[in-house]
Amino acid sequence: MAAIQDVTDANFDEVVLKSDLPVLVDFWADWCGPCKMIAPVLEQIAAEQEGKLTIVKLNADQNPDTVRRYGVMGLPTLNLYKNGEVVKQLVGAKPKRVLEKELEEFL
Repeated sequence: MAAIQDVTDANFDEVVLKSDLPVLVDFWADWCGPCKMIAPVLEQIAAEQEGKLTIVKLNADQNPDTVRRYGVMGLPTLNLYKNGEVVKQLVGAKPKRVLEKELEEFL
């Protein structure tokens, strides 16, 4: 089962932008209820898409530089990066089927 790794301002470029696979970054915070609601869904998708998609989490409160860099205004925000570029942004908690549909063209 694929584990969702934490990324920080310090390792974001290395882990996300230089990845050979598409990377879905979950911008979240401890105080964010919807962030907690989608966490198990993201774990399921990470396991099901292992080898095709990497999912990582970035704590927005602890990593403000990356949050500012990508203009993240609300949580949760899910940015999908491919070849170092944001190719899709989803804001707010979404059901699993909606997330899968939004991601399918990039897998």
